[in-house]
Amino acid sequence: MTVGAASSNREIESIKQKLLWIVVLIAGFPGLMVVLPGWCVDEARSQVQQHAGHALGTVDFRITCSEQAQTEFNRAVALLHHMTYPQAREAFERVAKTDGRCAMAHWGIAMTLFQPLWPTRPRPESLRRGWEEVQTAKALEPPTEKERLFIDATEAFYLDPASSDYWLRIRRWEQAMEKVYASFPDDSEVAAFYSLAHLATTPSDTISRVHADRAAEILIRVYERNPEHPGAMHYLVHANDVPGRERELLEITRKYDAVAPRNPHALHMPTHIYTRLGDWNGVIRGNLRAAEAALGHPAGDHGELVWDEFPHAIEYLVYAYLQKGADDLAAEQMKRLRATARLEPTFKTAFHLASTQARYALERRAWKEAVLIVPREPAALDWDRFTWPEAIARFAHGLGSAHLRNVSEAGADVRRLDALEGATRKVGEDLFARNIRVLRLELSAWLAHVERRKEPSVALMREAAELEASTPKHAVTPGPTLPAHELLGDLLMEQKQPAAALEAYRRSMEFYPGRFNSLFGAARAARALGDKSLARNFYRQLIAVAGGGMRQPGLKEARDYVARGR
Repeated sequence: MTVGAASSNREIESIKQKLLWIVVLIAGFPGLMVVLPGWCVDEARSQVQQHAGHALGTVDFRITCSEQAQTEFNRAVALLHHMTYPQAREAFERVAKTDGRCAMAHWGIAMTLFQPLWPTRPRPESLRRGWEEVQTAKALEPPTEKERLFIDATEAFYLDPASSDYWLRIRRWEQAMEKVYASFPDDSEVAAFYSLAHLATTPSDTISRVHADRAAEILIRVYERNPEHPGAMHYLVHANDVPGRERELLEITRKYDAVAPRNPHALHMPTHIYTRLGDWNGVIRGNLRAAEAALGHPAGDHGELVWDEFPHAIEYLVYAYLQKGADDLAAEQMKRLRATARLEPTFKTAFHLASTQARYALERRAWKEAVLIVPREPAALDWDRFTWPEAIARFAHGLGSAHLRNVSEAGADVRRLDALEGATRKVGEDLFARNIRVLRLELSAWLAHVERRKEPSVALMREAAELEASTPKHAVTPGPTLPAHELLGDLLMEQKQPAAALEAYRRSMEFYPGRFNSLFGAARAARALGDKSLARNFYRQLIAVAGGGMRQPGLKEARDYVARGR
């Protein structure tokens, strides 16, 4: 059945007015915990979800509940497939109210309390609630084998709620979902959720297509049966967000945001692929819409928080604008993010607050701005849980210090990065730890360069580049804080090795095409080698990517060089 129904213009306008009232109230009192009247929150959120769910795709997940509960359940599952977790949870809670004997409503609530592909981790209270919801579902004695297997699989995640081993939970869930899939291989919902679980267990210590290829093979069959299935489209985009798959099934990638044109994550998700392709205009179009839509999907128990999909969209905007040399537009989005009150206090929010300010300084090579970055701000966030975001800020501060020849400051940041890497690995977050290690190696390389230890500096940068090239990109980020091969090129240029630098820049562009500084660096390396034709080619590519931008001296240099060659 198709999820969502058209709203009248009058209903939409009413929703907008309620949202405007909520947003204005919250923004006007940034230090105040706003608790709105319950009837207003419930009604506004319900209508917002109906409006946002005007089109969510087509889900037909048959359960043994009342007819009304079945309709509501399909809509809740569609929201879950779109990873619209706060709204999906409320939708499943409504299913439970509609039919008190509906076991799968409680399964759905439990499924919204962990986010398999995101960097967020369930807090102890969420683990306890998830366990309780699963036990409630089991106590209601669902009559079908498929329902029981789904509930058992989610129970596998929540076993031992006092344990903190997140990845053990994910592996148990994936193994249990594989059993469900073995029993019901032709069921679209089983296939979609198993594919999601399989993607979540992708190894963190190597770049491999094995899990992505397996998931894609299953999801394509779901898509062929139901071309409007939100999970098939969404998880296929995730499967294609790996090197070598980014150009596959582009028609499905481009279709996904049209299937749910008011859903924040659906609007954003295709831009993962556009980022890999260097399609900055596509990234900007998608995330402008996603950011606006996210503001209409509040989080928090009372709808008092701005969902962390908003800062997620903003970072992708900042990244794309910076590659186009549109530093003024990147700054506008930075200011917009930092001026937004009541951001949801999650890993994603911490990451994007740290990463956007780091990118804004580093992409512009604004070293004096980089040293002004203060890690672990805002202080209200629990930074002890967010080691990778802190590491990004430390790296930016340290790289700025190194370029300004402040060896002691840069050295202190290297030591802090080492401690953060160790703490991160200790809690089992190996992918986060690998990313922190790349940052530590990069900063150590530049510190060695400043200390005139030429050979060790290059060796450290090459080690960083090799590690980065073998580390999967996490979905939270559009790309590395600075690509290691690009930084290697910069280092080699400073050491008067333009041939090796050019090779490094080219390698960087294989991974991350269309980057301003890789193109600019390659052009300068070609000039240093006396290859005017090659330099002109790279400058022309830079102008094609960023010709409407404002960054100097890069764009002026490119235009002048191309003009002289006419």
